[in-house]
Amino acid sequence: MKAAVLYEINTPLKVEEVSLDEPQENEVLVKIVATGVCHSDLHFMKGDMPQPLPFVPGHEGAGIVEKVGPGVTTLQPGDHVILMVAFSCGKCPRCAEGRPSLCVENLPIQMMATLPGGGIRLHKGDQAINHLFGLACYAEKVVVHERSAVKVREDAPFEVVCTLGCGVSTGLGMSINTAGIRPGDSIAIFGCGGVGLSAVMGAKLAGAGTIIAVDTLDNKLQKAKELGADYVINVSQEEPQAKVTELTGGGADYAVECIGKVDVMVQALGSIRIGGTCIIAGMAPLADQLSIAPFHFLLGKTIKGSTQGDVIPSIDIPKYIDLFMAGKLPIDKLITKSYKLDQINEAFEAMEKGETIKSIIKF
Repeated sequence: MKAAVLYEINTPLKVEEVSLDEPQENEVLVKIVATGVCHSDLHFMKGDMPQPLPFVPGHEGAGIVEKVGPGVTTLQPGDHVILMVAFSCGKCPRCAEGRPSLCVENLPIQMMATLPGGGIRLHKGDQAINHLFGLACYAEKVVVHERSAVKVREDAPFEVVCTLGCGVSTGLGMSINTAGIRPGDSIAIFGCGGVGLSAVMGAKLAGAGTIIAVDTLDNKLQKAKELGADYVINVSQEEPQAKVTELTGGGADYAVECIGKVDVMVQALGSIRIGGTCIIAGMAPLADQLSIAPFHFLLGKTIKGSTQGDVIPSIDIPKYIDLFMAGKLPIDKLITKSYKLDQINEAFEAMEKGETIKSIIKF
């Protein structure tokens, strides 16, 4: 089968033939139909987040189960599935308390690029090839743990709902779950890529009274307006903290940072009211340090993280799909271009230039 492999940091992905082992205990083989192009992969491809090489990136895959390994009980051949970026074991304390995105088994998978338990199923001759995020979705087929796959309704278009594997569910969940927005609350969303625009939709869905979108690109701010933002701020023209404070009469109830830049995190924290909450979802380079004034905490402010929007995949993902299919959650409006696997480097280049909001690799 074909897969896009990264052999060296800061080099183009190489689309080539690789071999894929049969699914083992609790694993399934999925034929990929569509995969979203997400900025998170770039941090690993550029070396900002250390990762064993070589590896196949891609973590917003959707497709059809072809085979199941021994012990699989939740899926069967023919099932339509979305693959989730955050693995959950279902047994650790965080999983047991209903926070599967914080599963203790997830971090080793994300840092070592293997399947749960350390397995590797990809090979190029005698060379093992790692699975980024335990998924490796820039490939025609994948072998993943069954708990990485969520069964979804068969009439949902793969090329849209695949984005729920990471970016879209992160943005939606960040507003709905992590922030817990109530009707009338105000929120400032820093960064209008796929995650930030999804946070706009999530805030709208939750009944936010004032939604403010912040970015540097007018095309993304226009899309934010289209999806429900009440106000937009172009930071090349206005100072965001002062403008958010003005628009909300003292600061937003919530601010979310969706870019992964420490200076923007500081801006987001400074834009919330006394007693407000700042949520960080952007993936900054591992070596970056966040420097903030302790005085914020004397104002009762809270800063917290969000992993995959604190979603419970088996519950939330089908709900989001139902809302999309009913015309109540227009996640399809995020998608600006589709590519073939052979065009994967072109897709990443367009994303870095801001030419696309959300692009899809279609198989």
